[in-house]
Amino acid sequence: MPWNRARARISGGLAALALLVGGTAANADGLPPENECPVLTNIPGASPAEDATSFRLREGMLLHFADVLLLGSLLPPEIWRNRDQFFNDGMRLELGPCHRRYATAEWYDVATKRFAGQSQVDENGNLRGYVAGQPFPPDTIDPKSPDAAVRWAWNAERRYRGAGPIGKFRLVDMPSRVGGIQTYEGNWFWLQTGHRADLADSGYALPVAPDTEWVAGGYFSEPTPAWNLAWRQLRPRETALQYDHPDDTFVYVPTMKKMRRAASGWVDGLYMPRYRVSGDSGGGAMPIGGNIAGGGAINPNAGESIQVTENLRRGFTGLAVRPNAYNWKLQGERVVLAPINATRSGYPDDRNRNFGESGLSVGNDRWDVRYAVVIQGTLKERGLEYDVMTLWIDYQTAQPLYVVTRRRGGQQMEEVGILVSRYSGDLTKYPDWPGGGKANVFDPVAEVFYEVSEGGSGWRRESYDVVSVPPEESELRRLTSPGFLDRGH
Repeated sequence: MPWNRARARISGGLAALALLVGGTAANADGLPPENECPVLTNIPGASPAEDATSFRLREGMLLHFADVLLLGSLLPPEIWRNRDQFFNDGMRLELGPCHRRYATAEWYDVATKRFAGQSQVDENGNLRGYVAGQPFPPDTIDPKSPDAAVRWAWNAERRYRGAGPIGKFRLVDMPSRVGGIQTYEGNWFWLQTGHRADLADSGYALPVAPDTEWVAGGYFSEPTPAWNLAWRQLRPRETALQYDHPDDTFVYVPTMKKMRRAASGWVDGLYMPRYRVSGDSGGGAMPIGGNIAGGGAINPNAGESIQVTENLRRGFTGLAVRPNAYNWKLQGERVVLAPINATRSGYPDDRNRNFGESGLSVGNDRWDVRYAVVIQGTLKERGLEYDVMTLWIDYQTAQPLYVVTRRRGGQQMEEVGILVSRYSGDLTKYPDWPGGGKANVFDPVAEVFYEVSEGGSGWRRESYDVVSVPPEESELRRLTSPGFLDRGH
């Protein structure tokens, strides 16, 4: 597949620089050559002094905050426009490999080859015939085809994730108008139960949850008002053929001392109970569910319990979507810089990591040069928090890199997010897969979202201890059964 590196004008100072156009043909896999880094060069109208600053980026190069202006052509426009939120003074951005070919697990590759050509998308964007592996290898996707974008959306949703991440989380919520920064801690998991490429002997599914695509959940351990608030979300297999089929979602409400079904039955991605503080005047009250009444605790009456179990789009945004819930369009392909394989740590290993004044800067880390596919989806279900979502998806690994949402039919920017991953294949202490071998999985260690429409609010989630190898059998039963919510989660 041919590719082009697009030129983008960058304003200000040294930055009469852009990505060099053309010059190198794609490899057989449709990607730019491995280890070939982009060239930053002058654009028309640059001064002679600026002309001398042209250079090729190289792996290991360190860039500081003042150098961010050089990167405009290597970032999504929405990230570039809000760069002061995502990059901070004092940062040291290390350039990682350029177009590295990351290995996946052998069983995923085997399943991809075994079921090649079997997956199809119908006229409604539903996925049919899929069993395991990558549904649509990139070299089989014709960018001119009307269903190219939805195929990429399904590739992202069915990307290789090992058994699914399990670990701790810290969620830092930064409201813009009322109240101060609030921090929440707990444990979470996303467990793939269906279409598991490593489970050929059991029909590519976990026997404990055979009718689900995946099961997710978690619980809060801090602060006190949120303590013990726990949830489970089970995505039925029917969702691949019926986008409006609801999840089975349950929440343990501590003040009621019992589990109840979530008020939000239909959720696009991962569910999160409505923990968020709202209306805090700074006096220390930390009510849950967006109501300042109740002295900082969950009110046990029915109205409050319903409010608590409503979904809040926080914490795990962009990690899962319902591809058939959107009408997708392919926006193009681009060379992009992204933290797909970060080296810096954070919570819980490094509780004091500096994320800049905004609290959203992940610039002080390693960022790879990648080739990305950009797709834009318009929700079929209206009346939600946004109307349009744009995903930047890594061409080689199908990992989501950036998420942008808009309202009013795409006219009003809602939120801009960066997803931070870490590749387990580079970690010497990462647990082996049961039976031996490397997991070779991208763990979702962090994400930062800037809420443009909220006048400067945002949030950050850190989960730098997550691993995606299969849990023990006893742990597996606990995670996949909502009944354990009433028995200590």
